[in-house]
Amino acid sequence: MKTLNVDLGQRSYPIHIGADLIDFPALFESCNKASSIYIVTNTTVEPLYAERLSKTLATFQKPVRVIVLPDGESYKDWKNLQTIFDELLTHGADRQTMLVALGGGVIGDMTGFAAASFMRGIRFIQVPTTLLAQVDSSVGGKTGINHRLGKNMIGAFHQPVAVIADLNTLKTLPPRELSAGLAEVIKHGAIADADFLSWIEANPAALLACDIEAMSHAVLRSCEIKSAVVSADEREGGIRATLNFGHTFGHAIEAGMGYGEWLHGEAVACGMVMGANLSRRLGNITQADADRLTSIIQAMHLPTKAPRFGANRYIELMQVDKKTEGGTIRYVLLEKIGKAQIKSVHDMTVIQTLEATGAS
Repeated sequence: MKTLNVDLGQRSYPIHIGADLIDFPALFESCNKASSIYIVTNTTVEPLYAERLSKTLATFQKPVRVIVLPDGESYKDWKNLQTIFDELLTHGADRQTMLVALGGGVIGDMTGFAAASFMRGIRFIQVPTTLLAQVDSSVGGKTGINHRLGKNMIGAFHQPVAVIADLNTLKTLPPRELSAGLAEVIKHGAIADADFLSWIEANPAALLACDIEAMSHAVLRSCEIKSAVVSADEREGGIRATLNFGHTFGHAIEAGMGYGEWLHGEAVACGMVMGANLSRRLGNITQADADRLTSIIQAMHLPTKAPRFGANRYIELMQVDKKTEGGTIRYVLLEKIGKAQIKSVHDMTVIQTLEATGAS
């Protein structure tokens, strides 16, 4: 097992990375102070891991209940958030209750938002079971739900008390889900570590085969990059926004297609291709750099051609983005491979990128 720390003063917490970690009660020691424990999971993950995790948490001799939600991005909404609140209130949860998010990014975001809101804030633990959640969404305290007009537009910053990334849970992921998670791994190399991106480029077969040694390095380095950024800018007032490389275009794809049609990582992958194209048009990177990033994305079996909504629709969708200020869309771009920047771009240049990537 490898452990690193997200340094946020009194809100600091550990990230544990290793195999079969859900079987180790010591990693869940913060449950000692809980009055009750609620595992929030979904219909796909529940039969795989809920019983094992319940057995681990039962060692603390607290009531343990399991809340099972539907699986999918389309269920990341008020209705299913309300299901969590209904269960907590029905069974007498209080301010000492601990929530445990067992699942991917949707479950982590919704459980975190429920924890941030219930009785004005209770503690929760992240137990991410998808690669995307282990390398990205479980770290940093972003929680929330989707609105029909924009992704993750309703939520709160609420840090977990621990992240426990069990690498063996990745072995049950469908290939498409694994590839989607690798999009966020690629993103971390593209924006913060050129050497890491080169390592990813050299190891596609091991990553796609979910080799534990390769996956351990991918998860650890991604978490190191994200935790360093979060520690420096918890509430996304500056550098943290660079973690959204590919996301402005990607969120537009998700909203335009209908949540769940494209996986989040697939949309981000295509969004990175679009972001690289835009970066090249501004003279930040070369065509060879953009082509290289596209090739790495393709090697992980991810889409690189955008769905055709038309330029006006894309710009309309991208206006509903948390980085938009005063009606001006601010894009995360590559300043060079391994370094990102945030800036506004004239719509005509963006339209050229949309046309070049098949979006218009």
